[in-house]
Amino acid sequence: MARLADYFVLVGYEMDKRGSGDGQGQILQRFPEKDWEDNPFPQGIELFCQPSGWQLFTERNPPTFFIAVLTDINSERHYCACFTFWEAVESAQPQNHSRNGEGEEEEEESSSPVQPAQLFAPKSLVLVSRLDHAEVFRNSLGLIYTIYVDGLSVSLENVIGNLLTCTIPITGGAQRTISLGAGDRQVIQTPINDSLPVSSCSVALLFRQLGITNVLYLFCAALTEHKILFLSSSYQRLTDACRALLALMFPLKYSFTYVPILPAQLLEVLSTPTPFIIGVHSIFQSETQELLDVVIADLDGGTVNVPECVHISLLPEPLLQQTREALSMVLDPELEVADLAFPPSTVSASSLKMQDKEIRAVFLRLFAQLLQGYRWCLHIIRIHPEPVIRFHKAAFLGQRGLTEDDFLTKVLEGMAFAGFVTERGAPYRSIDLFDELVAYEVKRMRAEEGNKQKILRHIKELAEKLYKNENPYPAVTMHKVQKPTEGCHLRLHQKPFPRLDEGTVQWIIDQATAKLQTAPPAVKAEKKCMVPSGPPIAAIMERNGNALANSARRLEVVRNCISYVFENKMLEAKKLFPAVLRAMKGRAARHCLTQELNLHVQQNRAVLDHQQFDFVVRMMNCCLQDCTAMDEHGIAAALLPLVTAFCRKLSPGITQFAYSCVQEHVVWTNIQFWEAMFYCDVQNHIRALYLDNNEENHTDEESKEGPQEVKSALEIASEQLRLWPTMSREKQQELIQKEESTVFSQAIHYANRMSYLLLPLDTSKNRLLRSSGLGDVESVSNSFVTNSIAGSVAESYDTESGFEDAESSDVANYVVRFINRFVDKVCTESGVTNEHLKGLHVMIPDIVQMHIETLDAVHRESKRLPPIQKPKLLRPNLLVGEECVMEGLRVYLMPDGREEAAGGNIGGPPLLPAEGAIFLTTYRIIFKGTPTDPLVGEQVVIRSFPIASLTKEKKINIQAQVDQFIQEGLQLRSCTFQLLKIAFDEEVASESAEVFRKHLHKLRYPQHVRGTFAFTVGQSPKQAMQPKAKEKNPSLRTLSKNLVKNAKKTIGRQYVTRKKYTPPAWEQRSSQHFSEDNEDEISVSEEMDRSTLTSTTTIKPSDKMTINHLVERACCRDYQRMGLGTLSSSLTRSKNEPFRISTVNRMYAICRSYPGLLIVPQSIQDNTIQRISRCYRQNRFPVVCWRNSRTKAVLLRSGGLHGKGVVGLFKSQNAPSAGPSQTDSTSLEQEKYLQAVINSMPHYADASGRNTLSGFTSAHMSSSGKWGSIRASGRMSSYALNVEIGSRLAGKDLLSAQHNGAPSEASFLRQHRASLYIIGDKSQLKGVKPDPLQHWEVVPIEVFDVRQVKASFKKLMKACVPGCPSTDPSVAYLRSLEESEWLSQIHKILQISVLVVELLDTGSSVLVSLEDGWDITTQVVSLVQLLSDPYYRTMEGFRLLVEKEWLSFGHRFSHRGAQTLAGQSSGFAPIFLQFLDCVHQIHLQFPMEFEFSQYYLKFLSYHYISNRFRTFLLDSDYERIELGLLYEEKGERKSQQVYKSIWDYIDRLNKKAPIFFNYMYAPEDGEVLRPYSNISNLKVWDYYTEETLSEGPSYDWELVQGQPEHMEEADRQDTSAPQTKRKIIWPCYDNRSRVEPDAISKLLEELHNLEMELGQVPERWKDTWDKVKASQRTEARQEGSRTPSSLLMSSGLSHHRRSLGVYLQESGVGSTLNLSLDSDTSSTSTPSSGKQGGRKSTSTLYSQFQMSESENRSYEGSLYKKGAFMKPWKPRWFVLDKTKHQLRYYDSRMDTECKGVIDLAEVESITPGTPTMGAPKTVDEKAFFDLKTTKRVYNFCAQDVQLAQQWIDRIQSCLSDA
Repeated sequence: MARLADYFVLVGYEMDKRGSGDGQGQILQRFPEKDWEDNPFPQGIELFCQPSGWQLFTERNPPTFFIAVLTDINSERHYCACFTFWEAVESAQPQNHSRNGEGEEEEEESSSPVQPAQLFAPKSLVLVSRLDHAEVFRNSLGLIYTIYVDGLSVSLENVIGNLLTCTIPITGGAQRTISLGAGDRQVIQTPINDSLPVSSCSVALLFRQLGITNVLYLFCAALTEHKILFLSSSYQRLTDACRALLALMFPLKYSFTYVPILPAQLLEVLSTPTPFIIGVHSIFQSETQELLDVVIADLDGGTVNVPECVHISLLPEPLLQQTREALSMVLDPELEVADLAFPPSTVSASSLKMQDKEIRAVFLRLFAQLLQGYRWCLHIIRIHPEPVIRFHKAAFLGQRGLTEDDFLTKVLEGMAFAGFVTERGAPYRSIDLFDELVAYEVKRMRAEEGNKQKILRHIKELAEKLYKNENPYPAVTMHKVQKPTEGCHLRLHQKPFPRLDEGTVQWIIDQATAKLQTAPPAVKAEKKCMVPSGPPIAAIMERNGNALANSARRLEVVRNCISYVFENKMLEAKKLFPAVLRAMKGRAARHCLTQELNLHVQQNRAVLDHQQFDFVVRMMNCCLQDCTAMDEHGIAAALLPLVTAFCRKLSPGITQFAYSCVQEHVVWTNIQFWEAMFYCDVQNHIRALYLDNNEENHTDEESKEGPQEVKSALEIASEQLRLWPTMSREKQQELIQKEESTVFSQAIHYANRMSYLLLPLDTSKNRLLRSSGLGDVESVSNSFVTNSIAGSVAESYDTESGFEDAESSDVANYVVRFINRFVDKVCTESGVTNEHLKGLHVMIPDIVQMHIETLDAVHRESKRLPPIQKPKLLRPNLLVGEECVMEGLRVYLMPDGREEAAGGNIGGPPLLPAEGAIFLTTYRIIFKGTPTDPLVGEQVVIRSFPIASLTKEKKINIQAQVDQFIQEGLQLRSCTFQLLKIAFDEEVASESAEVFRKHLHKLRYPQHVRGTFAFTVGQSPKQAMQPKAKEKNPSLRTLSKNLVKNAKKTIGRQYVTRKKYTPPAWEQRSSQHFSEDNEDEISVSEEMDRSTLTSTTTIKPSDKMTINHLVERACCRDYQRMGLGTLSSSLTRSKNEPFRISTVNRMYAICRSYPGLLIVPQSIQDNTIQRISRCYRQNRFPVVCWRNSRTKAVLLRSGGLHGKGVVGLFKSQNAPSAGPSQTDSTSLEQEKYLQAVINSMPHYADASGRNTLSGFTSAHMSSSGKWGSIRASGRMSSYALNVEIGSRLAGKDLLSAQHNGAPSEASFLRQHRASLYIIGDKSQLKGVKPDPLQHWEVVPIEVFDVRQVKASFKKLMKACVPGCPSTDPSVAYLRSLEESEWLSQIHKILQISVLVVELLDTGSSVLVSLEDGWDITTQVVSLVQLLSDPYYRTMEGFRLLVEKEWLSFGHRFSHRGAQTLAGQSSGFAPIFLQFLDCVHQIHLQFPMEFEFSQYYLKFLSYHYISNRFRTFLLDSDYERIELGLLYEEKGERKSQQVYKSIWDYIDRLNKKAPIFFNYMYAPEDGEVLRPYSNISNLKVWDYYTEETLSEGPSYDWELVQGQPEHMEEADRQDTSAPQTKRKIIWPCYDNRSRVEPDAISKLLEELHNLEMELGQVPERWKDTWDKVKASQRTEARQEGSRTPSSLLMSSGLSHHRRSLGVYLQESGVGSTLNLSLDSDTSSTSTPSSGKQGGRKSTSTLYSQFQMSESENRSYEGSLYKKGAFMKPWKPRWFVLDKTKHQLRYYDSRMDTECKGVIDLAEVESITPGTPTMGAPKTVDEKAFFDLKTTKRVYNFCAQDVQLAQQWIDRIQSCLSDA
């Protein structure tokens, strides 16, 4: 029994404090005055009586009633029923009270003379109770008020005394009638089961106010511990809403702050950090605005507001949907039938009380479904003295398949659920509705899913039960309570509530208490029973059958593989192994693995041999790899006993267990996992303890799996708990002790287990274990075994083992701490005694220490094991003289971002990852190995690149194989567009990897150029590092010494008076080389001694030899070819030549980076040159490098001008000068020099007004030439030169002049064409004023600097050879290519070059004077010569061009290629590669103009950075002479086989095979090429993207010769199967040109082989080729104008003169060009068709299209064509093209865009047709004909029969011709 009410309190307004702002309440009286012992009086009641603050009112309000809830310190709830009414305040001081409320104040002002208004103060009657009987409280307080108001003749003291002494039963559905002694009667019903909440109508009201979705949000928010705030203007509703929310949460109990009505004074509680459910009156709404993390529900407005920062996890689907549907069926039954034509008349919702229970039933079902099977995841750890129960959360989530679900995870982690486990986990207790539901009805709920009727029926059944629980006796409600008369609160003269007599009340209470003490206590027998568990989760959650069938096959594979392993059929096992590893992704397969392995364990041991052990360990690792740290599927738990069972003998007495190889998984460091495992084991042991020995059953160890015939632990526990009270004291003690020691022994066992899995095999390496329990797996070093048997990585050379070291190791401390933490937690939870716990703490360090010692022995032995047979390391082929620096390190070559090799989207075999070794030689880094994929395991994969081309090396961590862990690796990037991404095998010690990196670095950046491979080749690597090698050839050495000494003498005498600028770093770099020759350092000063540089040109005899050598240089040969003077003429100074060869630089004294002999104007003296040279950067003054043989215009090159020079040359002459007119004289000389160049041009003499550019055009245009467009901007569609050149130069994108373009345009539109254009860098030519009197003109252009080239090249490499596959579309290949801006740089270079070609071709000379004159200048100058002069397009000419412009004129190959240590910081700048790429672009556009092939360009691109040849080493001729490279004596070279010059090597190869030759070479005389430079016309060079994995780069020709033949023969011998002729050529693997050579190469090769067979000496291929060509020409002549024979080279064949755009057709041999190229016809823009990215169908484009294609239109006309299946007939314009052998069609005659092509080669027959549906009606049916091709049949229809016949004949004739 319990008291109905504990306290009665009278609270009133505190009058004394009236003047002070806010009013306050005070307790006027309380009964009983002394606190009950079991229930102290709650504090702060007066706050809750007026939650919005105490204040006076001007009118009487009707009485109010509400219930506030207070929670005390023991989390007991007290219900405070407040009944409030208003009493008049007697106004003692009339003026004073007005401050106390706002209402009165206004009134007072309005009517001051009148008597002040009467004021009313609130007074509350409060009942405090621990029971929640709202109605009874309302009635009782109402009765007291009625007695007072109506003045009934009943003593208030009596009524209150009776109220406080009334006792009622708590639960059990009893019914009790009470009376308070005022002629009243009330019936109190108690709920049957007090664990179910009582809600009357509150839940239904809550849904009415907020709606389904909102309440669900609140429900989820409350369960996931968010803060919830209710707002309403009714206190009663706030209380109801809060009560409803708690009722919905049943069976979970809310355990945080719960305040249904929060008083104003306590509003700051809302900013508490903990979750809460609070109600607040809506007048405080504004104060709740700034709460950022509170979910606010406005009951009056029906809204729920979830702030942005709060994320509420909702119920998992499908539960959420099902709950919503069920709720709408209950709340809105009309919804179902709303659409029916004849809705039933009787559908209506239940009464509010019933609806309330139905809603609760829905939520009860929801919880039953959420928590079904929860009892199977309870671990009972102790039964006596009281049960200790733990919930295995991970297993529950795993079995439910909801590990990812946010909501459930949060609920299970929450406080409410912890309480739920404590309360409901106990196996023996009384049970309620929820227990029955979750145990017996889950099956039914699964079955009824989706059937609305059945679901509704179930809900109604549950609702009935809930209703019955609250109202056990529905009929009897005979309340009789007096109510006050209507409107009594408005009576004017109501006397105040009387003061009660405490004594009377107290006396009544005392009597009642005395009576209770004498009465016997009412004991309610609790009905306890065993709590039913319900079906296990597995039985409920059946999976769909399809997946099962699929996995059954997988499980079979797993079982077979394991049985093969244990039967020692290793080959079979190996084959199945990849499939097993793939199967391990599935949970079933992992469970299967653990079960199968379990079968092979006898007596806790299974000793395996090494291979078996390895397989088992790999499977275990793979199995664990997909486990999360939670281990929700219990895989790690099942493996835990196995890893300590499987072992192998390493040597007598030393055994290695599997655990030492499976430590690298995050699950072992998760303390929750260990706890769950521990509890699970303890439960099994406790269960075993209580099972009688006779029914002991060993088979069923895991009490969790499968339905039990045997009793589960919970059943045993409940049985024990039932018997407990009946046992004797001793028996109880004995059981408690047994249980405790069971737990203790398990704790020791687990301390051991944990040390096994946490201590690494090699404890001496203090591996940085994750600092906390859970860390990232990556940071852990790898003590892990896969295909090596060695237990661990073959560690460093100096692994110290030993006790002392290990003792101090942090690993041991870490493990000890981890285990201690675990032991503390589980032992305190499971009640282990303190002595035992202390003992454990003492034991743990010893356990760890002992284990470390055994591990040391194991580690030592495991390193001695022979590794498992890995693939043999394949030795790479080396070049002659190439030596291995480091033997192969076993590595995996990992796939990078290129997809081809890895299979990728393209398909094809996954060649990578491959397993092999990395070799470091003096020349290359080579990987050679075989793919790990067993299906392509026979292939060999080679990837290599020259060390000198290494641009970036970084350490990476990668996972080499699926079943392995992270290994250290390297990513090596090369500027030959190759990437080696390697992972070191675990047998490679990290030291070896370091040594590899150091060697690599040393070889990549030698101290001096002498250290590069081109020099060290053939010597042993040790000598390579010595600076001086003995010279074989003394004369050569002395020569170069003399030369250097002379140069130093010349430079040595210096003026020290003043320095104009400090020599650039380049000079200092070259000077470092001397110090190695142990001679004094030299430096260059500006002012040379005049006497050394006299103007005489007579050469001292001592220099003769030098000169002879200089004459042999390439430049000299070229000068003579162009007639730019011979040496003799320069000695005798013949005046008629405009230019002479000057020897002024023969000692490299004027310009270190120029060649010794230079071409200068005849009239200029050598000493003038010396002065001029100072105006230019690096002293690179203008020299002539080429002359146009037709217009005699010359091309000059120089470095950019220094500031002073520019000032002198172009600015006003009166600039203040430093010395005695120093500047003036220099600049005058400079002018004189330029003038001399201009004078040399023959047409200069008559360059008067007549010779403006426009006059010159016609002459120019008729000259032979090919036209391209220089500009991509759309302003100039025509390229005719009648626009003045200058204006074109000023075009936006080339020169980007001032923005308005006006000044530059104006300056260029002069009438005179300049004789000399100086192309200079815009930034240097700032402020230059054009001088109309001079004959030269400055063209400022913007160029990119070397930095930009470097950056662009880096991006290009990343785009073409990405480091890893990108998932992000924003870094797709084309986009990153565009961002690299490589093509736009090429566009710029080509554009400038074509411009210069133009100018030279129109007869102006050009001086290119950009940057230092050795990067872009060189690119432009070389391209100009290549485009203008066909000679440079032969092999000999190209070589000469490179030697002259790049080598002699000092392009800094060593510096730009970062070939030595000094250049390391500056990095690699591919200026020469960019030039070759430009040549490649021109080659693509003019495939017939070059004697050499694309392969030749790739070959040069590869070898100019490979350092295999000496050709491209060093920065200038001067440095080469200094090293004695330039002039090798005649006899020397033949002695060795090693080729030092790339040119010799190319010559030799070219004699042997036609690899560098372009079969399409058919040049025209004097052809000037003008390539298109638009980006749309440029192609990405395949050199950047292709690779050949079968043999590595094909540019070291000796290495790849003769491999394929052997391989094929070998294949043929061992395949007895019928041979096929098919060859499979894999992209990126085979060298296509060799596996499947082109026809001509193949014929030449066959010819060669036949001659060999016949024993003849084979002819050189070139001779054969020339013969064939010659004979073919004669044939063509004899046949005259008949069709030319079919060999490609015939000049008679029409072919692309240019591969994009314009086609030329030649008929017969003496053909003229049918498509003339003069200015008027070809004034079209770039002929790029739409596909090429040009602009579509402008008129110009159209005229061009007609031009080019009209020749190829053999016959054309209009035909109807039937579309494909189900499409109509349409008229189309057809063109029959015999040349291309195709039938093209267009939409109309005017259309330029070809709509389709029918290849005549595919046509099988042409037959008369029949009209089909939709054919033109008017046409004769004989006009139809069909064209049958291999792909489909085309139906045509002509206008009439004749036309049809004509078409048929034409097509037939085409077919027969072919």
